[in-house]
Amino acid sequence: MVSTQDAPGGTVLNLTANSAERNILTPFSHTKRELVLGVVVPIAGAREPKASLQPLFDLVHEDMGSVNRIILDKARSDVDLIPELARHLIDSGGKRLRPMLTIAASRMCGYEGDDHVRLAASVEFMHTATLLHDDVVDESDMRRGKKSARILWGNEASVLVGDFLLGQAFKIMVDVGSLEALRILSDAAAVIAEGEVMQLVASKDTETTEDEYLAVIGAKTAALFSAAAEVGAVLASRPKAEQAALRSYGRNLGIAFQLIDDVLDYSGNQAQLGKSVGDDFREGKITLPVVLSYRRGDNENRKFWRRALQDGDINEGDLEHAIMLIQEHGAIEDTVERARHYGSIAQDALAIFPETNYKAALLDAVAFSIDRMH
Repeated sequence: MVSTQDAPGGTVLNLTANSAERNILTPFSHTKRELVLGVVVPIAGAREPKASLQPLFDLVHEDMGSVNRIILDKARSDVDLIPELARHLIDSGGKRLRPMLTIAASRMCGYEGDDHVRLAASVEFMHTATLLHDDVVDESDMRRGKKSARILWGNEASVLVGDFLLGQAFKIMVDVGSLEALRILSDAAAVIAEGEVMQLVASKDTETTEDEYLAVIGAKTAALFSAAAEVGAVLASRPKAEQAALRSYGRNLGIAFQLIDDVLDYSGNQAQLGKSVGDDFREGKITLPVVLSYRRGDNENRKFWRRALQDGDINEGDLEHAIMLIQEHGAIEDTVERARHYGSIAQDALAIFPETNYKAALLDAVAFSIDRMH
């Protein structure tokens, strides 16, 4: 239960003691914030963050229509299972944030051609392929609120269709003809695969450090965000400084986005996550809230985490106990603070660009990524 009350310098957010959502979010600031349970401090002259992607949706709507047509066309195959499985995942929803970054970044940089649409479709194919592969590796039963493809068609089909989509992504990139864009996106594909292996190695390892975990999500999640944004500047033939700025924007946005996903798994709901709350816990995933709670806990707390995550010995009530430990050690609030930090870096990266609707929408995307709980 969340309530608000006016206070000097901001608005205090209060939660009831038994709330599972101790996730206090505030707008971004470069100054240190007082945390009561959370204080939303208005920043003089700052844009009010919006917990919505609607401004971005509105700006890229027409181009995203073209992206969707390319996706449906390139997902065709004479092998019936391929379009059937691909269509299942494509139709299951998702925000399509990564391809929208490509479109918005290219438009913000003044690009006026249509290759940005094709690269955006490539980005979405890459993302979709990684989802198929992830669900197999993680043995996930749900994806975006529906049964995962591996449950409906099996692990083998999911992996192979993921490979097909990756192949289509690279065919589209070649058709675009930008060697630099091809390099950026192919590098991202390699880094993502490395991140998957890093996560596999770290899986169930409660001794994982925060730096090690950040390296995993920097590769597994942030690499595609980064590449999706950077290729927009490449297509527009913008200076290296602008390409680097968008690379930084995407990377830090991706890290912030993943950290909030980590928080939602212990404090959100199925509709927000597109999967069951607690899936990370049941799958033995080491995420930042777990890393922080494990490090801050006593020997009994650590024994619990080792039994549940390393040994996979999960009993009834263990998820609730895990949530209690995470709350007790302030791991939700501190993970959100980390996400705000990376979000601020992402916002600052765009400072070199002139004020446009596209820039404003990209800034709003950062606020949305962190404020998804509300």
